[in-house]
Amino acid sequence: MDISATMTGERIGLEGIRAYMAGHFHEPLSVDQLAGMAGFRPKYFSALFKKTYGQSVMDYLTGLRLSRAKQYLQESGYLLREIAQLVGYSDEFYFSRKFKKEVGMPPSAFVRRQKQRIAACSAAATGQLLALGIIPAAAPLDAKWTHYYYNKYYSLIETHLRVDLLDREIEYDKLLRSRPDAVIGHARMAEEWRESLLRNAQTVFIPREQGRWDEQLQELADFLDRKPQCRQWLELYERKAGLIRERVSAAVGEDKVTVLRLSGDQLYAYCNRGIQDVLYGQLGLCPAYVHSSSLYNEPVSFSELQELDPQRLLLLICPDSPTRMSWLSLQHNESWCTLQAVRNRHVYLLPSDPWFEYSAVAIDRMLEETLLMFTGNCPKPQEDKVHGYPDSYPL
Repeated sequence: MDISATMTGERIGLEGIRAYMAGHFHEPLSVDQLAGMAGFRPKYFSALFKKTYGQSVMDYLTGLRLSRAKQYLQESGYLLREIAQLVGYSDEFYFSRKFKKEVGMPPSAFVRRQKQRIAACSAAATGQLLALGIIPAAAPLDAKWTHYYYNKYYSLIETHLRVDLLDREIEYDKLLRSRPDAVIGHARMAEEWRESLLRNAQTVFIPREQGRWDEQLQELADFLDRKPQCRQWLELYERKAGLIRERVSAAVGEDKVTVLRLSGDQLYAYCNRGIQDVLYGQLGLCPAYVHSSSLYNEPVSFSELQELDPQRLLLLICPDSPTRMSWLSLQHNESWCTLQAVRNRHVYLLPSDPWFEYSAVAIDRMLEETLLMFTGNCPKPQEDKVHGYPDSYPL
């Protein structure tokens, strides 16, 4: 957002104000100034901003500043007074008090906490740690299967574990050499791995497999002494989810939705925990396919699909060559083309990442991607939309 727009008298909408704040948070911004840019009286602007985004103007600004401050504290060698100035605070003592109030600890304690080395043994563990403000010292990274973490955290995660070799001794040795203070495992972690880690004096935390992602996050926060960070993340998530639900509801209305999985030449009605929690739980979408279980992977025929005839279809496509060929053929199948979702171009392709991961970060990304899909702005349309993980890579 260029400030020149405001200098010419051009008014900026709320989204433009937020974008401006994100680019100028280090400057002395005020409600009066931002309201003037938007063309509103300060009182009305403040009320409208809070109603639209679920938090006040100054709370949003504080969040931007402290988020960048955390990044500087973790990744730079700047002095505290330098960080305070870089994020918009002229007084380092006021910055420290504000940081402690919002984060639950002073900046010095935050820095010491960040030095704790935690290893993640799955993408889901990585997603949970990041929600708690922890960048793992070791984690599975792969340009295809975990491309979000690969692209965003490649240089920040010291030890990269192979997604397809996580059950091999070479990856176990690599994990030990990363010298973690604790290892976040998973319920299907090989017993010999657990025993060996314990023999090497490693603390291993295994979240309950059947627990919801937010319950698992709270358990992990208890284990790592990160309760304030967990509480703050969940509060922000709930506000964000409420706003997205309103917008998705306005776009989708009463349309019925079905998620399909294509494997080989067979279509399946499909629902995993993330899909259940986000689409049918948090966003309240109406499923066209009803099953006795909340999680399912059931074959469906064209006649069954035509009987269901959902207004919107979300499709997961397996990455193997036979399935890709089937997908090309399916797009020319007469029965497929007669479905109203297909006729109305309401078919959305879902990538495995994040839809096959069950973590706080993945759930948050699913919310954002659903909003983008249903409001006409498909995220990163050039991405290869495939799903399926190596068998050795549990989620």
